[in-house]
Amino acid sequence: MNDLAELKNFVVAHAVSQGLPAGHYDPLLAGIRNDGDGTPGSWVGEWSALGDELAAAGRPLEACVHYTMARFPFVDGAARARALARATAEFTRWSADQPALRRLEVALPAGRVRCWTTGLDAAEPRPLLVMTGGIVSTKEQWAPVLLSLGELGFAGLVAEMPGVGENTLPYTADSWTLFPALLDAAGRRPDTADNYLLALSFSGHLALRAALHDSRIAGVVGAGAPVREFFTDTDWQRNVPRVTTDTLAHLTGSRPADVYDRVRDWALREEELAALRIPVAHVTSLRDEIIPPGDARLLRRLVRGIRLLAHDDVHGAPSHFAQTRLWTLLSVLRMRGGGAATRIALTRQFAQLRYRGEAAG
Repeated sequence: MNDLAELKNFVVAHAVSQGLPAGHYDPLLAGIRNDGDGTPGSWVGEWSALGDELAAAGRPLEACVHYTMARFPFVDGAARARALARATAEFTRWSADQPALRRLEVALPAGRVRCWTTGLDAAEPRPLLVMTGGIVSTKEQWAPVLLSLGELGFAGLVAEMPGVGENTLPYTADSWTLFPALLDAAGRRPDTADNYLLALSFSGHLALRAALHDSRIAGVVGAGAPVREFFTDTDWQRNVPRVTTDTLAHLTGSRPADVYDRVRDWALREEELAALRIPVAHVTSLRDEIIPPGDARLLRRLVRGIRLLAHDDVHGAPSHFAQTRLWTLLSVLRMRGGGAATRIALTRQFAQLRYRGEAAG
């Protein structure tokens, strides 16, 4: 059974990213008394009950958000499995009114990856932005962003990490191969480097490794990614929140006591980081409880030309979500080049948000 206090703490970043205000989720979290099997008062039960009300009221996207929170952090039984199924069903229902959104299913020898896409069938090929979340977030959390990419001249694809949501691939040392497989499925030519990865949290680690192997990747933007010390620092690992350790163990098919031995060799070597020849941008949180500060220092020291944004915040930077969202999108546009008017406008918006945050602090 999950640690309820940790669930309530770490779900906040995901609730904020989905547009839920504190006045909505605080009372809901206060009413959750256990992490049982979906009964009233349980984690799954309370989040799902609101999802049911919203679904019945014809508000499928909002229902999806609540079902997604109900399955947080990972499917560990029948109740969370039902919540995930309801989340994907409600998002599909909402997408019926969004003709720009398309499903893409990628069948691979080791499993199946279901994605949401936009613009892949455009008359003139567009640069592609591939978006992925971390070990506890589903593609439906980020897929609505696809609707804004057409205005920026991009096609888009959103997928999950191996073992998360509807991605049935195993999470292994070779999981970086997910990105080349997605580029293949999207029909990206081998001689064209116009594909950008916006890979959050643990998927950022996979994206950096993929960029070493696939020349089609033109840039990587990440946030809170483990790089090296997360995988190798045993002292740090002893204090990693239980929800992270348990989720990693679940995805890798190991026991929590053994999971860090399983992933130790996944660390990116210094020579690999120094070998990156593409633009890289990364958001780090100065009070991150999950990713050690040494990983961001490694990126700063070894990756030439990297752009870094630091927030005085915890993992996921929930108090700075609007800034992070603008900055990551702006970073992709900088990597791509062109669109000066849009980049100037976004830069001004980011500066205003940054100033307000610093003034409030």
